[in-house]
Amino acid sequence: QVQLVESGGDLVQPGGSLKLSCKTSGFTADFYNIGWFRQVPGKGLEGVSCRASSDGSTYYADSVKGRFTISRDNAKNTVFLQLNNLQPEDTGVYRCAAEGSWVDPDWRPSTEGCREGAFGIWGQGTQVTVSA
Repeated sequence: QVQLVESGGDLVQPGGSLKLSCKTSGFTADFYNIGWFRQVPGKGLEGVSCRASSDGSTYYADSVKGRFTISRDNAKNTVFLQLNNLQPEDTGVYRCAAEGSWVDPDWRPSTEGCREGAFGIWGQGTQVTVSA
C-alpha cells in the first residue's frame, strides 16, 4: 500500500526550529518527486518546497527561502523538511506529497514551482503551530 506519514509537528515559539519527517512506504522513494505543502484555513494549499528526483533540483516559496531546507534519506525512505527561524505565519498543517518522476520527466521545480497538481500521493499532515 502506497503511503506517506508525516511527523515532527509541534508548538514552538517564534525563532524556534522543527524538523518534519515524511516516511514513505509501498514504493521506492528514490524515483519519486517530493513536495511539502502547507495548509492554512482560509488560505488554501501553499507549495512550500519541492524536490525533483531526476536531478535533485529544488524549489522554495519566497516566504521560506533561507529558513527551510528539504532533504531525503533514501536508505530510510524518508523525506525531511527542516524549519528554522519559525514565525507565526508559518503556522499550518504541513503535508508531504509524492509523484513518480516518470509521470512528467521534464518537471523542474526550480522553473515550475511547487504545484499541487504535480503530485498524486498525499499524506495526512502534521500540525505546526508557532506562537509565543
